[in-house]
Amino acid sequence: MSPLKIYLALVHFPVVNREGETIASAVTNLDIHDLARIGCTYGAHRCYIVTPLADQQNLVGQIVDHWTRGFGAARNPDRRQAMETLRIVADLDEAIAAVTAREGRRPLRIATSARQDDRRLTMVELREAVAGGRPCLLVFGTASGLADALLDDVDAVLEPIRGAGDYNHLPVRAAAAIILDRLAGTRAG
Repeated sequence: MSPLKIYLALVHFPVVNREGETIASAVTNLDIHDLARIGCTYGAHRCYIVTPLADQQNLVGQIVDHWTRGFGAARNPDRRQAMETLRIVADLDEAIAAVTAREGRRPLRIATSARQDDRRLTMVELREAVAGGRPCLLVFGTASGLADALLDDVDAVLEPIRGAGDYNHLPVRAAAAIILDRLAGTRAG
C-alpha cells in the first residue's frame, strides 16, 4: 500500500448528460473493475462507487461479492485484492465522512474535469499536498462529467489532461490511470 493517502470516488450522481442536464448515470461493470484495479496498482486506500440508486447499489454489491467472496475470489486472487478496496456510498458526503474517520482529518477534495475552472490545481501542487501527508479524495465523474453543483463544492479542480489535439473526452478509466500515474507512479531512470 502506498504511503500516500489517496482515495478515489467514481460519481454517478450528480453528473451531466450531453445536453448538460443533471442525471444519475448507470454503473458499469467495466468501470468498477478497472477503477479498483487502477487504484490498487497505485496504492489508493479505497475506491468509492457513488450512487443514490438502490438498484445500482445492489448491482455493485453483487459484483463486489462475487469477486471478494464468491467463485471469482478463488479464481482470481489479484482481482479480489483490488475489489476489496471498493465501497458503495449513496453520496460524496458519505465517502468524505469515511475518509475523515479513517484519516482523522478531512481529505482534500479534488474533482477532475476536462472543462475550464478558475480553481485549477496543477499536478505539481497536488503531488506536493499528498507528499506532505494530506489525505486526498480524487473525484471522477461518469456520463459527461461532474455536475456544476458538485464542482462548486470541492476544494479544487485538477488541471485537465491534454492530448495532442483539440479532442478531450477520455473514458473515466483512462483518465484515472493517467492521473494516478502522474500522482503516484514511479519513474524509471
